[in-house]
Amino acid sequence: MTTPVLEARGLARTYGRGSTRFDALKGVSLQVHRGESLAIVGKSGSGKSTLMHLLALLDKPSAGQILLDGTDAATLSARQVNRTRNSTFGFVFQQFFLTPKTSVLDNVVLPLKIAGVTGAERKRRGMAALDALGLADKAKNDANDLSGGQKQRVVIARALVGEPSVIFADEPTGNLDTNTGEVVEDMLFGLQRERGITLVVVTHDEELAERCDRRVNVRDGLIVETSGAGAPGAPGAGAPGAPGVGAGAPGVGAPGAPGPSESAASASHGRHSA
Repeated sequence: MTTPVLEARGLARTYGRGSTRFDALKGVSLQVHRGESLAIVGKSGSGKSTLMHLLALLDKPSAGQILLDGTDAATLSARQVNRTRNSTFGFVFQQFFLTPKTSVLDNVVLPLKIAGVTGAERKRRGMAALDALGLADKAKNDANDLSGGQKQRVVIARALVGEPSVIFADEPTGNLDTNTGEVVEDMLFGLQRERGITLVVVTHDEELAERCDRRVNVRDGLIVETSGAGAPGAPGAGAPGAPGVGAGAPGVGAPGAPGPSESAASASHGRHSA
């Protein structure tokens, strides 16, 4: 069987001690296969965002393992973890995390700047990402002057610019009206299929979850149900504990992740709202 791009083994995450102890996750195991779209579904407080932050290496588990292409993430140095978040992963959050009084293009290329990519190459890749989202004409605009839907498309462009193989999207349309949300979803799933990206979506939106190849339901820190056909050609997909193997190729020409400080801010938000 193909090695999962991400795997959780017995993940637990606990916050506080004694009377303030809260078990956000209680021994969760999950495989995410290359090229599939996976929805992690649950109510507020279920542990779904905590699970995503652990899979994305934005937080560390209290117990259990996270494997990245078969490698235990606990063996990676801090520099390797930062590099993985900035090059292998892309992030789309409900909160836009755009830098005020800064152009759309500068916001999009931030991950490349952190990675040390040259100015000319940053601009080329940033404009290509904006063009893919229909925002090339907004490159010089102040990011905060855009509409909500345009801001979320900028966030997706920023996720695409670093050419990652995995995108994590936490309630990606939660701040948008229904029509704008559908447009953003169409773009996100279209790019995911076109580029063979693995997409992990955290949501309580049933319609958004239904668009994914597979879904897992999280309740009280546990996975209580797994359903869906999995990635194309996946044998036995949809059976609990037996996710299918994705047939997609790693994303080429796809996305990037927010910088370490932004990731930390996002992780902090997620831990309190999971």
